[in-house]
Amino acid sequence: MGVMLFLSCANAHAQKLLIPMDDSQSDHLRAYGVTYWVLDKTGTDVEWLLNYRCGAFLTEDLPEIREKARTAGVTMESVSAAQVNGIYAQIEEENMEKVLLEKAPKVAVYSPDHAEPWDDAVTLVLNYAEIPFVSFYDKEVLNGDVSKYDWIHLHHEDFTGQFGKFYGSFRFVDWYRKQVTRSQLDAQKFGFKKVSELKLAVARGIKKFVMDGGFLFAMCSAADSLDIALAANGVDIVAREIDGDDADPMAQSKLDYDQSLAFKDFKIITDPMIYEFSDIDMSNNYTGDAGTFRLFEFAAKVDPIPTMLTQSHRSVIEGFFGQTTAFRKSLLKPYVVVMGDNNDGVSVKYIRGDYGKGFFSFYGGHDPADISHIVGEGPTRMELHKNNPGYRLILNNILFPAARKKERKT
Repeated sequence: MGVMLFLSCANAHAQKLLIPMDDSQSDHLRAYGVTYWVLDKTGTDVEWLLNYRCGAFLTEDLPEIREKARTAGVTMESVSAAQVNGIYAQIEEENMEKVLLEKAPKVAVYSPDHAEPWDDAVTLVLNYAEIPFVSFYDKEVLNGDVSKYDWIHLHHEDFTGQFGKFYGSFRFVDWYRKQVTRSQLDAQKFGFKKVSELKLAVARGIKKFVMDGGFLFAMCSAADSLDIALAANGVDIVAREIDGDDADPMAQSKLDYDQSLAFKDFKIITDPMIYEFSDIDMSNNYTGDAGTFRLFEFAAKVDPIPTMLTQSHRSVIEGFFGQTTAFRKSLLKPYVVVMGDNNDGVSVKYIRGDYGKGFFSFYGGHDPADISHIVGEGPTRMELHKNNPGYRLILNNILFPAARKKERKT
């Protein structure tokens, strides 16, 4: 299965096992899963060697870890005490750092129970990497149960209550009508007159999760629609065709950007026939060349957080579309850190920020292995993309909460 365990009589009693994350790694994505498993099942700490062999992991040499790597098809190397000391010396001298991972984070995905498991990149990669997670939805957020998790991901939800802005193309299609009916019934069940009111309450609950110390990750339209809902703050921005009454004609002037996490000064798009929420998104054509985006290099010893989140064996990554493909740089709040941009001076792909006691990370696009994912398209075959650098960015975020707290501080 492509596993490489470098063993000999001389190093049979090696003290450590190294999981390389450069091009020698046979399965980058499951390497994260093995690392998570080590933290979760063995009680053994793992060292994340930032910028060393593209973010390698170093752990104890235990038979069960060897067996787990073998069955997962993950490359591991046996290293002696002298070799470990050499690695540490190199890390000390170069733009590298050691980060101790201590405890497997509790991972959850905000997703409706009717969502297809292949319609979300994070769900796909978690399943492939064999990282356990639970699904939750509006009830758990409203009840405050989301606080039990360390890290949550937002499935491609529309927090503005406009049903994904699918009205223009799919208003006569059965799946869309069922989605609308289901959402309206959910709103009534929780005591709200409109779906937009329910989703605002949920958005506020997610914001509280971050403020209280949680780690939030969102992709595509979940990122910008969350901030739009928070900034609208109860102002009606939904067209009559969608919720039965007119949007507030003064809605734009009533937006409160202080309520949002990452974006400011954006202009909302209320036309139900336009498949776009606002001018936050820079590209939504789903055609032509998706281009590439580049990851920034950070000083590992000074900025360990963005360094952790950008570990990859490629610094330039193939682009991919989504309802929200990239974020307009000029609309970022001052404290937001850009970790990857499109090299055009105006759009960014990958951002992070601290908020309250917690943290958020937003990633533009739908599926790193599918340039133009469309509604109704079949699942991505993850075994064909096991070394995809775009997916690595998602999994970097998964492991980030496992880092020792002093190394997570900005």
